[in-house]
Formats: sequence, structure tokens, C-alpha cells
Amino acid sequence: MKTLTRRGFLGASAVALAFMHPAARAALRHQHHDTAELASHKLLPVDAMPKGQPLAALPLLKNQSRTQGVFKACITAKPSKLTVAARKATEFWLYNGALPGPQIVVREGDSVEILFENQLPEPTTIHWHGLPVPPEQDGNPQDLVPPGGKRWYRFTLPENCAGTYWYHPHPHGLTAMQVARGLAGTFVVLPKLPSKVDKLEEQHWLISDLRLDAQARIPDNTLLDWLNGREGHFVLINGQREPQININNHSRIRIWNACAARYLRLHIAGVQWQLLGTDGGLIEKPHLLGKELLLAPGERVEVIAHCHSAQQASLVSHYYDRDKMMVTEPRTTMTLAQVQHSAGEQFVLPKKLRDFPKLPKTKATKRVVFSEAPMDHHSMGDMSRNELENMFFVNGRVYHPERMDLVSYVGEWEHWQLVNNSHMDHPFHLHGTQFLVTRREREGSSVNEPITAWRDTVNLKPNETVHMVVRQTMPGIRMFHCHILEHEDLGMMANLHVVPQRSVGVNNV
Repeated sequence: MKTLTRRGFLGASAVALAFMHPAARAALRHQHHDTAELASHKLLPVDAMPKGQPLAALPLLKNQSRTQGVFKACITAKPSKLTVAARKATEFWLYNGALPGPQIVVREGDSVEILFENQLPEPTTIHWHGLPVPPEQDGNPQDLVPPGGKRWYRFTLPENCAGTYWYHPHPHGLTAMQVARGLAGTFVVLPKLPSKVDKLEEQHWLISDLRLDAQARIPDNTLLDWLNGREGHFVLINGQREPQININNHSRIRIWNACAARYLRLHIAGVQWQLLGTDGGLIEKPHLLGKELLLAPGERVEVIAHCHSAQQASLVSHYYDRDKMMVTEPRTTMTLAQVQHSAGEQFVLPKKLRDFPKLPKTKATKRVVFSEAPMDHHSMGDMSRNELENMFFVNGRVYHPERMDLVSYVGEWEHWQLVNNSHMDHPFHLHGTQFLVTRREREGSSVNEPITAWRDTVNLKPNETVHMVVRQTMPGIRMFHCHILEHEDLGMMANLHVVPQRSVGVNNV
């Protein structure tokens, strides 16, 4: 039997509209298109946006504090009009009117105080993606800021958390479209004491995508977007289309995949990517990746793009097949930028970039299973609302904000088994901490992870199991979910209740 979770079924959008998740229904109202219309959606041609300008630096959020070790600032989310294509104004939702949002740069040990004001027509939060902040400060969907509301986010960054982070909304059912309208910004934590790697010249590439209709408006999600995750037809770096980038063998490049669902297979002819850092900062030893760099949605890296001689070449993203539902698409390669590489002598990296703890002994094992509901499209008209509404699961259940799905103890190392029991890739993200991936199993083979690295996001291929070790350091509610934002909104998310340390002699959870 062919199911809805396999590619090829080309109808049912009008029927699904009537039964979709409430957030999805709101976004899909008035849409009764066939597949061709859903694919084209009467979009602006890509050439309607200018290209080829020098890469712009990300705007910085100004520190209003004069006290050393304290970063204090204001962030406002509100509708803002910018002209980015076809000489037509587009209404975005932005942080402080900037696309992308302003970058926050602090140091380990700093105290951060952000006054956030929500001037959007719906509730929102700010989630500090990957940062070790208290749960009540992390922008969980339980802590909504209503329209017209304000709140302070306050946290102090511990030592050993230097890394490449970002921030974005996290209101359940509303996250995907808020990010699609422009709400995202970068967050860099610098080390308290600089290392040899900090002598490299830094560049920052925030990669996002954008969809604009023929009137330069940001359209609502289609049915296919809710099933597969939204991919905009403009792929931007620092908000620019195909900028001109200048690098050399001393360039330390921080790259963010801030797309809702797009996987990036980055390639520059003649370049070998060398990995220096992942989500949570420097890895243990420099690692040569080769000619291609793969980033799932939500992932970040620090790399050097090594090249033997000066050259001009395109930065491209090759097609990544993640087995989308209800669609067959061409295997296209997208050009993201033009890169002038001046090469030069290679930077001599230390053999060890960072010390890591010895692989800890774990006290509990947890199993997290991502799955999708198989549905027979021939009986679509007879399906209940519950069947269509509940399509993406964590451990067989759809997210509920008040239900605690798993329990962990503060400070205890755990072994987590992440299982993708579906046909489609799903990037797993855990709030509040970083984890160490140790092993991957797929198609009967088991492979140890080749690098020692802190992560908060890891991709799960279809029918793959990823093993990791992790611990939480603060009590409260933490989220874990698929970071394809539409899947998250539709309920592919769960709550982890972190409680104080257990008493001696109490059995494991």
C-alpha cells in the first residue's frame, strides 16, 4: 500500500485543509490549489532580487551597559517594511528592524539582560538556541509574551560555553511562520581566555531562505510546506542574494543554517573544508571534511576553507534528497555566493583545539523515536480530523505543553538513543545543553562518531539511530524536537522535566 508519507501522491490539499492542525489551517485558508500551483505559487523570479554586492557584516546589538561583564540591551519584534526585490516593499517581522536580526557578541562569564518587547499581532518568545540558560529564560512555548507585552531575559553564561549560537521565536504552532517572516539573529560567545585559533580572521555567514510572491509579499505556508517544511526560493547569506565574499586560508568562517527545512550541501570548487567547531564551540581536534560540508536546519559550524591557489569560484549548495512527501523535484544545485579565495600560507593549527571530558559513565538510558503516521490516500475522504492532525510524533505522541514526557536529574549523565522511524530526515534539537554523539547505526552497520564535538542539533537519517551522552545542569522544563519548524509546530516535540539531584539509593528513572 502506498502511503501519504511516501512521495508521489499529488492531490488531497483541499481535504487536508479542513482537518489540518489549527496553526496550519490558519496559514492554509483560502488555498485550494493543485500541485503545480502549490509548487509555483506565482512567485517572484529569483532575478528580481539584486545580487553580487560585497558581503555585509551582520549588524551588532549595542551593549547599553557600562559595567564590565554585563551585556544589557533591548530587542523589539515588530512588523517592518523593507524593499529587497522587484522594487516593491515587503512586510517582514524583524528584531529591531534588521534582516537578519542584530548579532549579540558576549564572553564566557558575562551576565546578559535583554528587555524584549513584542509588537507583533500574536504571541511570541525568544529562544536562545543552544545556550546554557535557565529554562524559565529560554523562551519555551509555556512562557509566551503576548502582543504588546514585555519581559526581561536574564542569564549568566558559564565558562566553557564559547560557541556559535542563534536566537529565534518558539511559540507552539506559530514558530515556522514567524521565522519565515524574518525573525532570527545570531549569538556568539567568545572564550574568556583567547586561544591560538582566535588569531584567525573571522567571517560570519548566516544562511537563510525567503519566499516572495509576485507582489513581493511573504506568502503563508502551503500544504506541502506543512508536510515537508518550507523552503524559500531565495537563499540568502546575511540577508543578501549571491554576495561577493573574500576569504583566504586564514579565514575562520562561522556558518549558521537558519533555514526552516533546507539542508545545505556546501561546496566551492578547489576548496577542502576543515572543521574547527560545531554548535557548542571548538571540537577536540581539527578535522578535514573534504569537498562538501553538510548542514541540517539549525546546525552551526566553524570552518576553514583551504585552497592551494588564488581563485574565483561559486559557493553552491547541492541537492539533498530527504524524501519529501507528495512531491518529485529536480536535483538542482543552487548558487549562494561568488567567492574570491586569495589562498596564501595555511594557518598552523594546534593538534588539540579543546579538552573534552573522558566519556562519562551514564546513569540512565532514554529512547526518543521520531515517526510519522502512515495514511492511505485512497481513503483520505473518510479519515478523521485526528488522523490528519496527528502526523508527526515523538515516542508515538503529539506535543502537549503541560505533559512531561521524560524526566532527568540535574547533573546526571545519560545515554540517549535517537531513532528516526520514518522515511524522511529529521534534525533533532535539545534545549539547554550540548551533547556528545558517540555512535550511529543504520542499515545493519554501526559506526563510531569520528569527531569529539559539542552539539545541540544532529540530523537523523531515515531508519537511523544516533547514540549520544548528555546531562542537564539546571532544573525546569526543556524541549526536544524536530528542527524542521513546520514539523515542530505540528507536534513533533516533547517536554523533558529536569528535577533536582536524586537521593542516594533512589532507582533510576
